[in-house]
Amino acid sequence: MTQAEFTVGIIGGNGMLGSAIARGLLDSGVIKPEQLGISSRSGNLPELGHGGVRSFTDNQALADASDFILLSVPPANFSDVRFEAGKSLVSSVMAGISIARIIDQTGTDCVIRAMSSPAASLRLAYSPWCASPAATDADKSLARTVFAAVGATDELPDEDQIDLFTAVTGPVPGFVAQFAVSMVDYSSARGVDPKTAERAVRQLFHAAGVMMADGPMSPADHVTEMIDYAGTTAAGLLAMQDSDLDISIAKGLDAAYEKARRIG
Repeated sequence: MTQAEFTVGIIGGNGMLGSAIARGLLDSGVIKPEQLGISSRSGNLPELGHGGVRSFTDNQALADASDFILLSVPPANFSDVRFEAGKSLVSSVMAGISIARIIDQTGTDCVIRAMSSPAASLRLAYSPWCASPAATDADKSLARTVFAAVGATDELPDEDQIDLFTAVTGPVPGFVAQFAVSMVDYSSARGVDPKTAERAVRQLFHAAGVMMADGPMSPADHVTEMIDYAGTTAAGLLAMQDSDLDISIAKGLDAAYEKARRIG
């Protein structure tokens, strides 16, 4: 990816998500270190593996020096974040903080609300976003450039879907890790050394993730193929489909979705 001619400022860049996006942006090569600024009360920079990143303790100074301002502070702390955006584009990866509230607090009508994940540090995040009505095509293009640098991205039609994806794809490895824990525990309870069981399940999920991410088949296609083969996996899948597994997963996602809507 070629280097772009814009500057990025991350407010909250010392946190897990902000620093992950910062590292992913730098590793992608889409910006140089001197095009990136990070603001924090301490002025300390996270370990990014790149020298030359600018440090700020004043959010207004960061805003004045940035074309793309990314808000990545805990939602509960957003009320303490004060700056005037001027002509800069403001984006947010804060769960539950609405576009209307961001507009009210930053003084700009051009806002991109997004959700990402710590997988951004590996450039494997899924970062969906939606734009305020005043955001221009150029604003949207800039958002695509930034979020595509750290993984996959899509524009969504409304904020409610941002809350939904906060629950579904925001936590990484999140719910996938819970399923892996169940498989490790199952193997360990049947005499497999726990370290061996964990290594096996880690490799399974790594391979499955690559196959589903990079291959032409959908997740549903993979399930159908296994069931049609009528082997051992088919027996397990059919038993799971006859259980309340889908209901349990939906209940968990519903709880996370409702939390995402209320957290701000």
